[in-house]
Amino acid sequence: MADTLNVLVICGSLRKGSYNAALARALPALAPEGMTLTAAPSYVGFPHYNADIQNAGVPADVSAWADAIRAADGVIIVSPEYNWSIPGALKNAIDWVSKLKEVPFKDKPVALQSASTGQVGGARMQYHLRMALTSIDAILFGKPEIFMNFAAKKIDEKTGEITDEATKDILKQQLAGFAKFIKRMKA
Repeated sequence: MADTLNVLVICGSLRKGSYNAALARALPALAPEGMTLTAAPSYVGFPHYNADIQNAGVPADVSAWADAIRAADGVIIVSPEYNWSIPGALKNAIDWVSKLKEVPFKDKPVALQSASTGQVGGARMQYHLRMALTSIDAILFGKPEIFMNFAAKKIDEKTGEITDEATKDILKQQLAGFAKFIKRMKA
């Protein structure tokens, strides 16, 4: 029997009712056999990155977030787009761990997903996130890409369930492809 792949899911939205949080919560049910998805520890309490704070001692929640990334076989980041870019809190969290001695994203397989009520489904955020992650040596998964546009029509607002079958299908395809990608990277 093959080893289980442990994948950490980071949500770029801090709002519990966000479409991206709903998307992140839906992933475990869509994952292929042998892949376990776990929500990342919260980064909501991270102070703004400041080298003076880091020099005084890395905050415990930053260390916990970094340790969770290091322990995972791969990471999926599900994030909205704020002002055509990465949400500030997520970028701050990435900035924090990028300054650690052992950068947890280094050589880590990472897949990206985004949901948006608009036409482009978070594509501009993903472009910027790819640049930030490449700069810290993450290994980015390519295709299929997930840009859930018009999310209000694809996620039930009351239940948080994905109602669009085509969206579920492409998510399953990405998760299966990401599992193969992680295994290639581990080989």
